[in-house]
Amino acid sequence: QEYLEFRKERSRMLLSRRNQLLLEFSFWNEPQPRQGPNIYELRTYKLKPGTMIEWGNNWARAIKYRQENQEAVGGFFSQIGELYVVHHLWAYKDLQSREETRNAAWRKRGWDENVYYT
Repeated sequence: QEYLEFRKERSRMLLSRRNQLLLEFSFWNEPQPRQGPNIYELRTYKLKPGTMIEWGNNWARAIKYRQENQEAVGGFFSQIGELYVVHHLWAYKDLQSREETRNAAWRKRGWDENVYYT
């Protein structure tokens, strides 16, 4: 009964809902609990069909430029549900550290070349 009441209440808050089953990219770090508080950025990309392997190969090289601050929480791709969808989850101490970390990546030689192809 309690669950049915919760579902009814929840349905008044939702505009839409969709599910995906995801696999993690092997070249990302294993997601670990973070000391907080943090802000999290979830980035979602919809790839052109047939480009997942090429995209993954480029990101396998690119992610190395973003590992020193440990902001990369995880990278995942859709296995069931809408296909050719990639998600990146990043953790930052605050918005200032997000800006500094992202700007630092663009100053590293090679980052722009790898990101260009993704």
